[in-house]
Amino acid sequence: DVQLVESGGGLVQPGGSLRLSCATSGFPFSRYAMNWLRRAPGAELEWISQISVDGSSPFYSDSVEGRFVISRDNAKKMVYLQLNDLKPEDTAIYYCSRFRAGTETGPGTQVTVSS
Repeated sequence: DVQLVESGGGLVQPGGSLRLSCATSGFPFSRYAMNWLRRAPGAELEWISQISVDGSSPFYSDSVEGRFVISRDNAKKMVYLQLNDLKPEDTAIYYCSRFRAGTETGPGTQVTVSS
């Protein structure tokens, strides 16, 4: 069975940083581009980042470009998202997925940005 487990969220002040992790199993990780998405309170699921199978090509939404950094470790079957210069509008549940549409995710990890 495919499993995705996000972790690393928490409460952070504006301007702070967090590193999210996603542990995966049950599929050939190194053959899939991987994505991060988020759902803010009352909002729809938003795609925010993708990384290519070999990690050489990251992509970001305009809302996080220049602040977030995606990476992956194919040996560990892990994908990461470094969140920098966090803003209150980054408050959301963050999910990883094999699919850009986020049709398959883990339970997510809560990120709250507040002073």
